[in-house]
Amino acid sequence: MNQHVIVTLTLNPSLDRTIEVDRLVHGTVIRATSARLDPGGKGVNVSRALLANDVPTVAVVTAGGADGDQLVHLLEADGIPLGAVRVAGRTRSNITVVEPDGVVTKLNEPGEPLSREELDAVADRVLAEMGSASWVVTCGSVPPGVPTGIYARMCEFFTAAGVRVAVDTSGPALLAAVEARPFLIKPNREELAEAVGRPVDSVGDVVEAAEELRDRGAGTVLASLGADGAVLVEEEGVTIGEAPVAVPRSTVGAGDALLAGFLAAGARGAPALAEGLAWGAAAVGLPASRMPRPEDIRRDIVRIHTRPDLGRSLIA
Repeated sequence: MNQHVIVTLTLNPSLDRTIEVDRLVHGTVIRATSARLDPGGKGVNVSRALLANDVPTVAVVTAGGADGDQLVHLLEADGIPLGAVRVAGRTRSNITVVEPDGVVTKLNEPGEPLSREELDAVADRVLAEMGSASWVVTCGSVPPGVPTGIYARMCEFFTAAGVRVAVDTSGPALLAAVEARPFLIKPNREELAEAVGRPVDSVGDVVEAAEELRDRGAGTVLASLGADGAVLVEEEGVTIGEAPVAVPRSTVGAGDALLAGFLAAGARGAPALAEGLAWGAAAVGLPASRMPRPEDIRRDIVRIHTRPDLGRSLIA
């Protein structure tokens, strides 16, 4: 393996079918204007974005049933170096409906449980890929029946092996992982508010919530805020930025592209935040859950502020 490989781990990957419609009307028959099937899951998307920009990566995923076979086929067809762990449960499918104004409606299946033996096999597969890894990125929802502390235990395990760990999950799994002192977490606005148990309505609220999670154990907090951009809170200080998108196509996977760009650029400071924002904005301008390639990325639209306006309200 090449040096500085970024290994992603997705415990609950999916087949993502994205359907574009002129208008979504409840209780009616609607003809799609286009449809696309992509391999899905946060870690999968991070690896897809990295590979599209020639950053070495390996995607470790669970795969079960015929849908799992198709997931593996799609990943292999994309040329993504893959560590697939066969499991008994069926890989889930998700449906995303996108309207012309960029409004997205998602229907996500919960996934199926993983046994202790299957979880051990996943951890072993990550370890096998870690010889030249610079990061392990643990991403996405926890399948039903899997302990909420699974990412925390994996964070401790992989950190002890000498690799930086990034965590992108939500709810109790995020709070548990924070206690395991990951190098980086990437919550969105809703996940950040849930983690601290109060609304996050301004840039100052984001910074305060991020600092609280850093006090609990997280090293760096990269908070993605949709159209409001992102806030980076790290030991060196606070940086915020935006990358306006003139014609949004789909927000699916945009936060994953943001994380991928941030990691690819060194995961520290304004330059990494700017790169992440450029990748995330490029993803918003693409249909379905396509990940941006170099020709899609516009760094000139990124605005970075090292002296943030903490009183600025976030878009409702």
